[in-house]
Amino acid sequence: MRLPRFLYVPAFVGFALLLLPIVGLVSRVRWDTLGEDLFSSASMTALGLSLSTAACATAVCVVVGLPMALLLGRAGRRTAAVLRTLVLIPLVLPPMVGGLALLSLLGRSGLIGERIFTWSGYSLPYTTTAVVIAQAFVALPFFVITVEGTLRTSGVSHEQIASTLGAGRWRVLTRVTLPLVMPGIVAGTVLAFARALGEFGATALFAGNAPGVTRTMPLAIYTAFNGVGVTQDSAVALSLLLLVSAAVVVCGLRSWREDAVR
Repeated sequence: MRLPRFLYVPAFVGFALLLLPIVGLVSRVRWDTLGEDLFSSASMTALGLSLSTAACATAVCVVVGLPMALLLGRAGRRTAAVLRTLVLIPLVLPPMVGGLALLSLLGRSGLIGERIFTWSGYSLPYTTTAVVIAQAFVALPFFVITVEGTLRTSGVSHEQIASTLGAGRWRVLTRVTLPLVMPGIVAGTVLAFARALGEFGATALFAGNAPGVTRTMPLAIYTAFNGVGVTQDSAVALSLLLLVSAAVVVCGLRSWREDAVR
């Protein structure tokens, strides 16, 4: 179908709005010192912390998010609408508000955190564990909604046939439902990891910015442009690394889904 010509102008403006800032970032990279900037001690520490905490947060998303997605995908329309709204709230909240919410719940004087501190003397905020919780909080909706969408698309006919043939609930789940939604599980896992890797706002407020403890790559980039920690060249190099990681995730996910469809 041929589109009206006047639509091409705003479309190209939109593409420029998305692509030109990336071009600007790449133009700031000092290629002669890229290796030195990228593999500096501060940069590698931030990178290692980001990868490890994002992996842990993604594991949390899979463990708790898969049952949530199954419940959403098989719930009635009204129940699913209410539950989906609850799941999407962290997705639309400003990240700083999410961090404040986590502090209000798990902080030393928070709703639950005060009892934890009184009982064990352990304060959760401003620790590496707090980074994982903040990342899981913002990444979980991506996993749940992706898997739920795949689950609803697959329908219930295969599960009903398996049930009529005498398969129990657990057997239907493991032998029919999960294999059918495996593309959605993989896609949701990748998206959750990418979101956790780039998380900044909730982490900054709930976990702080301690080098080697809570300073992930986004926080290292922010810190550099405020004149503390790694140099600005290292911040640009880390930004390029995050950009490449995002591109690899998107391209890999797209090609994997195309292969799965075939």
